[in-house]
Amino acid sequence: MSEGTLYDKVWERHKVTELPNGQDQLFVGLHLVHEVTSPQAFGMLRERDLDVAYPERTFATTDHIAPTEADKRERPLADDQAEEMLSALERNTSESGITFFGFDSGKQGITHVVAPELGLSQPGMTVACGDSHTATHGAFGSIGVGIGTSQIRDVLATGCIAADKQKVRRIEVEGELGEGVYAKDVIMKVIKDLGVDGGVGHVYEYGGPAIEALDMEGRLAVCNMSIEGGARAGYINPDETTYEYLRGREYVPEGEAFEERKRYWESIASDDDAEYDDVVTVDADGLHPLVTWGINPGQVVGIDEAVPHPDDFEERTDREAAEKAIDHMEVEPGQSMLGYDVDVAFLGTCTNGRLSDFKEAARILEDHSVDEDVRALAVPGSETVRAQCEERGIDQTFIEAGFQWRRAGCSMCLAMNDDQLGAGEVCASSSNRNFVGRQGSKEGRTVLMSPAMVAAAAVEGEVVDARDYLDDGPTGGAGGIEEVAD
Repeated sequence: MSEGTLYDKVWERHKVTELPNGQDQLFVGLHLVHEVTSPQAFGMLRERDLDVAYPERTFATTDHIAPTEADKRERPLADDQAEEMLSALERNTSESGITFFGFDSGKQGITHVVAPELGLSQPGMTVACGDSHTATHGAFGSIGVGIGTSQIRDVLATGCIAADKQKVRRIEVEGELGEGVYAKDVIMKVIKDLGVDGGVGHVYEYGGPAIEALDMEGRLAVCNMSIEGGARAGYINPDETTYEYLRGREYVPEGEAFEERKRYWESIASDDDAEYDDVVTVDADGLHPLVTWGINPGQVVGIDEAVPHPDDFEERTDREAAEKAIDHMEVEPGQSMLGYDVDVAFLGTCTNGRLSDFKEAARILEDHSVDEDVRALAVPGSETVRAQCEERGIDQTFIEAGFQWRRAGCSMCLAMNDDQLGAGEVCASSSNRNFVGRQGSKEGRTVLMSPAMVAAAAVEGEVVDARDYLDDGPTGGAGGIEEVAD
């Protein structure tokens, strides 16, 4: 087993006891809740006449069902089920003394965007949320895990969960990202190489020169999609990039208290002689923008590569999966994804809904217009991101190009509101999953890509290489090199 890794250290610091069934009881340092998976958990507490044990460690927002069109946020919401879930969250958080970032707070948004930007996510934490993409918070050097409703109940009631310790795989990303290549491309490359179930039984520790060069928003994108690679969690050791990002944020201590906290953060990083269960090297030199050609996030090709033939896969299950994907996506083996028609362009989500993502996409859209046959949605990951974009005039670039500029929410990532694909539509999406039906239609098709690639596809009405629009390298954000403050 691993020894001396950040994962080992955080686990031991949060382990309360070993349970009779062999699992460990772990204390949860930060608990995040939203409107979809929490109502039943609060109901279970009421049935047992239990209070929330640590309300000060729990924070809530609404994201999955949040309407992104401003005029549809009037209460009661038009969707009765959405209104019921939102009302339950408001009632449960109010009665329990839990901080809730609602529509009128100015801080509402996707859980995994809101917590990092407020400084709630910090190195050395255990973070739990009833959402699979809780792995996102590992970008700070924490261990973020998605949990189910019964575990949400456990965290609310006791502050703890029962968990099995995983193996640790170190993923060393060597080299340097080229122009128009981003963190999204890095994590899609990892998933392509290791497979959608390659991380089962593991957590991923990402490192190496290409990871160290990423800004925090790029690191968040990488860790976010660890779950798509089958890993239980993914994390990056904290460093000066981490500390400078956290400095001055709302829930981060200041002055000497910050320096004291920083010394602890430094202590929990993996030791130089840490032992890993497995080490994998990924070469980022020469990496091209990546897009999915199939119906899972591992069915990926570089924009310079052809769609594979099912016979190219050794395993029967992989061949069958490729056949199913080719049939659904209506692609041809041996052909490039370049020129693949696009009907919808969607920019947002907990993967790529941050300021840097919109800045990078705006570079593509400057002096260009969305193709007349494309429906284009720009959905900031939080109301804070929306305000940041509007302060910089980025929203106007999107609006003038022909994008719909929306309010914060999960939106078309999983289509639990009105933002859905129509039958037969193809979406160029900055989201994290391309499963059949994921975006609201079983006949719809999704092509995952970076924000810059989404913007370029919106302009052309087809999949293109966004690098053709760039005169110089990426500004950072969106997973490029660390950006200079405005």
